Amino acid sequence: MMQTRRHFMQQVAGTTVLAAFPFMAGAAPDDISLGFSLYGMKTLSLDKALKTCAETGFRNVELTLNPGYPTEPKLLSADARKALRDNMASLKLEMSGLMLNLSLTVDDQVHAKNLDTLKEAAQFGSDLLSPSRPLIETVLGGKPLEWDSVKDRMAERLKEWAAVAEKAEVLLAVKAHVGSAVNTPERLMWLLQKVDSRAVKVAYDYSHFKLQGIGLDESMKLLLPHTRFIHVKDAAGDAKKFQFLLPGDGDTDYSAYFGLLKKYGYKGPVVVEVSGQVFNKPGYDPVVAARKCYSILNAALAKA
Repeated sequence: MMQTRRHFMQQVAGTTVLAAFPFMAGAAPDDISLGFSLYGMKTLSLDKALKTCAETGFRNVELTLNPGYPTEPKLLSADARKALRDNMASLKLEMSGLMLNLSLTVDDQVHAKNLDTLKEAAQFGSDLLSPSRPLIETVLGGKPLEWDSVKDRMAERLKEWAAVAEKAEVLLAVKAHVGSAVNTPERLMWLLQKVDSRAVKVAYDYSHFKLQGIGLDESMKLLLPHTRFIHVKDAAGDAKKFQFLLPGDGDTDYSAYFGLLKKYGYKGPVVVEVSGQVFNKPGYDPVVAARKCYSILNAALAKA
């Protein structure tokens, strides 16, 4: 594994991270923008969730399109989408991304359904952002030990996802997950290189690499040149037994984290993702969680 990692690091050595990342309004962002994923606010009404994020100080939100959430596309008519767009504008909140939870390691019938889901998500994003380019974020499915047997099929199916994204003029940001077939920076880069699409980029989430003993600098150096969206949360344990945590509840040094983002030139959304391991616990309060995360991250960003 280390040989492979060094090989990839050599490939990207000397690469300059783009000074501008596509984000909102079709324009390049001028800094790092803290956001919150509404994935962690399922118990709140949409209006309450958005208001909480804005009042807390977050500048952007990720909307969750998964079943059971108020922003599932089929639940929002054209008028409701316009009202949502207007509400976000009045709150001065940008939409940094749209969350899906899809898998490339499924049967043909489910894969076809996933393609339809992507098309629906792209239309939803266009309705909210037009003429800007929406970003759709998803994991990739599978199990770590399956990688060698499924990687070629995953690449072929990701090419089909990419075709949908290219036609709809959206960005697709894909994320490595500690429990998925694509669990390391090298595997994620292998997929991106196989697909070779301008519409497919990286959603970076260090917590999944931390659990595997992969260094922060090491993972950022490899992935940030291709990253258009960042999830941030903490984690404890290892790849076999782990617990995701809120930022600040683990041992990640967020001043160092933001310092490295600046070092490598990243400018764009850094979005808190509250894991289901956290929000499904008794006593979880999404408002308290949002305020706590913002306080920790905003202070670290200012210090970096």
